[in-house]
Amino acid sequence: MKKYILSLFLPLFCTLFLPAESMQQAEQMYREGRFAAALGAYENLLKNYPNDPHLYYNIGNCYFKMGSRGLATANYYRAFRLAPRDADIRHNLALVLESGGERLVPAGMPVVLHKAFFSLTVLELKGLTFLVLFVFCFLAGVWLCRRKAGLWACVSLAVLLLLGSWYAWRNSLLKQPLAIVAAPTAELRSGPGKNFPASANVAQGHLLILQDSKDNWDEVVVKSQGIKGWIETHDLEKI
Repeated sequence: MKKYILSLFLPLFCTLFLPAESMQQAEQMYREGRFAAALGAYENLLKNYPNDPHLYYNIGNCYFKMGSRGLATANYYRAFRLAPRDADIRHNLALVLESGGERLVPAGMPVVLHKAFFSLTVLELKGLTFLVLFVFCFLAGVWLCRRKAGLWACVSLAVLLLLGSWYAWRNSLLKQPLAIVAAPTAELRSGPGKNFPASANVAQGHLLILQDSKDNWDEVVVKSQGIKGWIETHDLEKI
């Protein structure tokens, strides 16, 4: 249980203990418009703090300023997975997705419901699920031994089922293999090779679901359009 509790606060600890001087230098470079230099500084920090969402966010900002919308989108998405409640991360991710013809909030879903669904991180949901499981086991034991607290045991079971389902759903989304079109445009072909006919061109920034790979090609589904095909791996940035 201690391991789960610690994991909930790990991103926060990473942010708190980032080297202040290195961060200040990177931020100064960014303010001066030296985006490539700032990008290098943030990426060096990322090597030691790979779970810090704000580093991914700052890297995304650098790529956006440098005109690489696809790489910006990929890094905003990485930041969003780690810190889905952060308003700045959410805003920038939604902005770059919309500029590429994608949507952060699925069509027909209220924004408030989407925010509620992503109001907790996967690690927080996992920790809460285990905590409620412990409470349920305790209350169930009390009911079995003394025939007391039966109502509370039922309530905790209902909460456990809700949290467990929520965690399972979010975890499945987290494990879904995704990629972003990083090249200005990528050809979607019917097979893994240039000898196969191209069925469409996919613009930079589009979100893709990875399904298979062969040689230097990836089979993908373009999430916003539902079309399927093969794209060269070097045109993609995997999340």
